[in-house]
Amino acid sequence: MNLETHYMGLALKNPLVASASPLAKNLDNMRAMEDAGASAIVMFSLFEEQIKQERESLEDFANFAGESYAESLSYFPKASDYEVGMEQYMKLIQKASTSLHIPVIGSLNGTTKHGWIQYAKQMQEAGASGIELNVFFIPADFSLSGVDVESRYVDILSAVKASVEIPVAMKLSPFFSSIGNMCKRLDNAGADALVLFNRFYQPDFDIENQEIYSNLQLSTSSEIRLPLLWIAVLYGKISASIGASRGVEKAEDIIKYIMAGSDVVMTTSAILRNGIPYFKTMLNDLERWMTEHEYESVQQMKGSMSQEKVANPTAFERANYIKLLKSWSPSDTL
Repeated sequence: MNLETHYMGLALKNPLVASASPLAKNLDNMRAMEDAGASAIVMFSLFEEQIKQERESLEDFANFAGESYAESLSYFPKASDYEVGMEQYMKLIQKASTSLHIPVIGSLNGTTKHGWIQYAKQMQEAGASGIELNVFFIPADFSLSGVDVESRYVDILSAVKASVEIPVAMKLSPFFSSIGNMCKRLDNAGADALVLFNRFYQPDFDIENQEIYSNLQLSTSSEIRLPLLWIAVLYGKISASIGASRGVEKAEDIIKYIMAGSDVVMTTSAILRNGIPYFKTMLNDLERWMTEHEYESVQQMKGSMSQEKVANPTAFERANYIKLLKSWSPSDTL
């Protein structure tokens, strides 16, 4: 059984990739994921504002002591001498890239153009095989137009692509008025891969204490349909690789994403629920299904259910929406 695939220019042994998660904060975990069958690992995201906050906290601590006892300033190294988030992150990439036999992809969430470029360059120097740009941006400024928001994504991608030689992926949200056009713009701007879709963590309300709080909810297979739709529509229409992310709980979800047109399928929630060895379970189930259905390779299966390949392309569009609503009956809820 040939499970090999290509993603953002990288040759992978299978389509199952470990998406960005806290599991990648530990080199032993990354080794275990490789042993269990993960074909590549996306590092947890490096947040620019987190780095700035850590540096500022160190500087505030030193300055506080210095104001009390001027001579104490000589005892404190400069904040730049401390190993804060960025330095630790780059060292981990370096260790992982030299210890593992699978690609290690850095994940970057910046806030300024300088930050995106600077940290992307350092990821490349540390040995990352690629970079995933994880743009978490909520346009709460009402003066921003949709064009302004979209241009920010394209500008970030263009700036990073011009600064590094390793492949660059853009992880997208589904919140664009025209996802197809946005993907095409990023494809034209040089994206080596597009990952659909990002899961933004919106706040919730504690109505008793009247506080805002956030809690992590792991994804389920029920979330697969939106990215499945757009991957199936995009397949064959862009040059960039396509990564599927969201709702991957079992081999059936992997199969659906590949049939839609994904080059790789990324998972975290299933691993957090079931443990790192679950990579092997999903891959074994994938191979078993492919054998039973007489598939010899992932490439043979890829895109077979995309919009351009199915007998009824309108099933992805408005005609099917109308048909679905008309077909509902009260017995469906019983």
